Amino acid sequence: MRKKIIFLFFLALMLAWGGYLYSGDLDPRLHSKEEVKWQVSFGRDYDYSNALVSRAVDGDTLVLENNERVRLIGIDTPEIHESSKLARDIQRSGQDKAAIKELGMQSYEFTKKLVEGRRVRLEFDAEKFDKYKRLLAYVYLNDGTFVNAEIVEQGYASLLTIPPNVKYAELFSTLYRQARENKRGLWRQ
Repeated sequence: MRKKIIFLFFLALMLAWGGYLYSGDLDPRLHSKEEVKWQVSFGRDYDYSNALVSRAVDGDTLVLENNERVRLIGIDTPEIHESSKLARDIQRSGQDKAAIKELGMQSYEFTKKLVEGRRVRLEFDAEKFDKYKRLLAYVYLNDGTFVNAEIVEQGYASLLTIPPNVKYAELFSTLYRQARENKRGLWRQ
């Protein structure tokens, strides 16, 4: 009996530690030493119908109050962080690093102003997580604003349609075309 209790204790400890690692809080690039929070979601349910956005990471990624990262489905914004995606954006667009980062900052500022510190509702599609363990979601403000669509409509995102998460692909395509035609957001140049 004692071995079983010890085994269950260590199993619970490992699951809790895995949940903590999963939250991304051990990545030193995400926080200064003062900001690191020892929060474990193990054993808790989270209400994705009334989640608080603690911050925008960039134009298409958010962090919730429980430290989960949310990748907005169907959209893609220019990169602001040094990464392999920034290198791909440079190669794909032919623009230099500074230009891409500037466009990325514009997208980030728009998204930040739209959602940071506000309560949202998440809607999931066929897949709930991406390969980086971020939640994949369509996000809505409490006033009904469809965040993913608003970012595209105002010209601060391109399209990124990855099956099977395609529920609003046609809507996003229409909004993207209209934003480009009307030279909104990043398309003003």
